[in-house]
Amino acid sequence: MKYLLVLFIVLTAFFSSRAQTSEDSVKASVNNLFKGMIEANPDLLRSCFADSAIMQTIGQTKEGKTMIRNEQVSDFIQFVSQQKKGAADERIEFGTIKIDGPLAIVWTPYKFYYEGKFSHCGVNSFHLVRFNGSWKIQYLIDTRRRTGCE
Repeated sequence: MKYLLVLFIVLTAFFSSRAQTSEDSVKASVNNLFKGMIEANPDLLRSCFADSAIMQTIGQTKEGKTMIRNEQVSDFIQFVSQQKKGAADERIEFGTIKIDGPLAIVWTPYKFYYEGKFSHCGVNSFHLVRFNGSWKIQYLIDTRRRTGCE
């Protein structure tokens, strides 16, 4: 009886550990970015991105025309890591997640709070690539607005 209980526990642990889906591992990689932001942790932030990652933001000019601003991942990491822990708090919801082999896309509506106060909201669109079993952000583009965030 004792051996059956031990066998049951071992098998349960084995199958539970294998129950993580590809979608779960993609979500974990995206969540690490936001964990790194709130912890102001440059090493964690750096580990989230592929070496050739691209970051862009869609915005508007003063005239109301759509524009795209390119951002350097290294500048983003430097800026966030200089913040107080807890200052940069981006709260996301997972929307669409699609995976095909080593490629994943993730759509995450978000609300961003700086030092506890609402700053802006929008949507992040991630493209991730799986390198040696780990998902890395290759491309991140977002929108930013102050209204329509309900």
